[in-house]
Amino acid sequence: MNSYSEPSTLDIPVKKEPIRALVSNSLFSVGQESFKLIVLHNIENTLNKNESEAWKKLLSVMTHEIMNSIAPISSLAGTLKFQVEMHHQNPAANTLDIEDLNSGLTSIEKRSEGLLKFAKTYRSLSKITNINTEEIEIRALFENLENLLQARNAKNINLSFILSDQNLKVEADAYLLEQVLINLVLNAIEASKERPEPRINVYAEKNSDGQISISVSDNGTGIPEEIKDQIFIPFFTTKKEGSGIGLSLSKQIMTLHKGKIQLSSKPNIGTRINLIFKETIS
Repeated sequence: MNSYSEPSTLDIPVKKEPIRALVSNSLFSVGQESFKLIVLHNIENTLNKNESEAWKKLLSVMTHEIMNSIAPISSLAGTLKFQVEMHHQNPAANTLDIEDLNSGLTSIEKRSEGLLKFAKTYRSLSKITNINTEEIEIRALFENLENLLQARNAKNINLSFILSDQNLKVEADAYLLEQVLINLVLNAIEASKERPEPRINVYAEKNSDGQISISVSDNGTGIPEEIKDQIFIPFFTTKKEGSGIGLSLSKQIMTLHKGKIQLSSKPNIGTRINLIFKETIS
C-alpha cells in the first residue's frame, strides 16, 4: 500500500543560509519491507521568477490606475478653461462664477497632489530594471551613510558602522545599494527609538564562502512571527504612513544584483537583515 502526504515548504539552513524547499514524502512497500521516500525540491529560483512576474502584472495595473486618475483632472481643467475663454470673448453674456472656478481648481490641486504622491511611489518600482555596477569601497560607503543619517538620528541612537576589514570592496550599483541601506537603517531607527538603550549596527564582512555580507541589526521591537513572510510583499506595511515599498524594493534591488536579502527577528529582542552579494572582488 502506498500513501502520500501534502507537500509543504520549509527553510533549510545550508552553510548558514536558509534555502526555501518544497518537501513531500510517501510511504510504499516492496515485498515485505516498507520504505519512506522524502523528496526535497529547491524552489527559491521558481519563487523569484514568480515574484518577478507578479511585479510586471502589478506595474501594469498601477499604470492603468494612474491613467484613470489623470482623465478626470484633464476633463475638469478643460471645462474650466472653456468657461474662462467664453468669459474672455464675451464677459456680459458669459459670467464667470469665481466660486465655481475656485472649487474646480481646488479639486484639480487635490487630485494632482494625490497623483503626484502616487506616481512617486510607483516610479521607484518601475524605473529599476537594470543596474550600473562598479567597484565600491565599503569604508567610503559607510562614511557617506554615516554623514547622511546623522540628521535623521534625532533620538541619539547608538548607530555604529563596523568593518571586519578596512579594504572590503563589493561590485554593486552605488546609488541603489546606498538606497537599500538608508531604508534599512531608517526602519531600524523606527523600530528601536523607544528602547531604553537603542542600538543599531551596520556590519560588513566577507563570509566563509567568500561573499560580501552587509547586515543591519537593531535591538528594537522585532517583527511578529505571523507577518515575517509578508514584509517583502509590495505594499504590505504595518506603519500608519508607510507605503509598503521600502523592503520589497530592497529585495528587488538585491535580486538584480544576483544577491539575497535575509531576515532574522525576535519580538522584543531585535531584527537583523543581511544583504549577501553573489559576486565579490578579490
